[in-house]
Amino acid sequence: MSWKSKGLEPNSKSVVTKKWTLLLCIGCFCVGMLFSDRMWIVPEAEDKGVSRETAFKDERLKLISEGCDPIRKTVKRESKDILGEVSKTHHAIQTLDKTISNLEMELAAARAVQESILNGSPISDDLKIPESRGKRKYLMVVGINTAFSSRKRRDSVRATWMPQGEERKKLEEEKGIIMKFVIGHRAIEAEDRKHGDFLRLEHVEGYLELSAKTKTYFATAAALWDADFYVKVDDDVHINIATLGATLARHRSKPRVYIGCMKSGPVLAQKGVRYHEPEYWKFGEEGNKYFRHATGQLYAISRDLASYISINQHVLHKYANEDVSLGSWFIGLDIEHIDDRRLCCGTTGCMRVCTNFFLYLKV
Repeated sequence: MSWKSKGLEPNSKSVVTKKWTLLLCIGCFCVGMLFSDRMWIVPEAEDKGVSRETAFKDERLKLISEGCDPIRKTVKRESKDILGEVSKTHHAIQTLDKTISNLEMELAAARAVQESILNGSPISDDLKIPESRGKRKYLMVVGINTAFSSRKRRDSVRATWMPQGEERKKLEEEKGIIMKFVIGHRAIEAEDRKHGDFLRLEHVEGYLELSAKTKTYFATAAALWDADFYVKVDDDVHINIATLGATLARHRSKPRVYIGCMKSGPVLAQKGVRYHEPEYWKFGEEGNKYFRHATGQLYAISRDLASYISINQHVLHKYANEDVSLGSWFIGLDIEHIDDRRLCCGTTGCMRVCTNFFLYLKV
């Protein structure tokens, strides 16, 4: 008997359909659960990320309010490190400059001795540098420009503002001030033996040779004494060494200094007049003035400038007037011109007196 004859076929199909429907529902439920899990995982992760970021911001705000911002601390630390490195580099450069300057001084001294030997001239006692002198640091070297015929002027200086004997030695040892009459190499042994206050140069005296003498003085003095300043003063000028020393000491920390009574006088083209400038055409049209420079009676330069003159003395041009020559050597250099009006000298009789520097020194 067939299923049809018994009327069972429709029931069989119904059973099959119910089974598939049940399986389909279960499958849809599982797929739905899986899909729902995936959808909810992402927001949860995002919520956790937002929560962590919020917590980090809150912690950072707390640190900043307490002055403990790590980023700011790192920046400050880096800034301090950079400043420290800059300071160390600056100190190293200064040390190197000082070493180079000392080597230049030694080289200049060796050259001076070598030239004396090559010229067949006897080596001056001043050029024989003892080791102890080379190690000593002085405040200033004062070179008093004088001539062989100026004995009365020298005696006047000795009797007034230049200490003698033990007092001068005490001035050198305690105050670091060297004082010497600057003169060309010639027989003045008797006066030198009596006073011992000469610096004799390898130079031939003459009014037209003052520029050359000035150049040789600075080169020789820089080779002999390690000083902060080198001063040139004429032998008819009376000054107060104590006041001059105090004035220069205020500029001790400056590297390249040119101090004096600065002026800019006319360039005199007419022959036969005093201070005639043979090379007047170099200064432009007639009636022009010189560049600014210190008057020749009294001025001072720092160690670096004296070293510069010593090294380049063979190529430095000499004009007719010594103070103009000195000023021309510094044109183009990065130096500081200091116009100190107290170093301007007026005339009183046969002597010149520098304002505020006339009080005599008592050691």
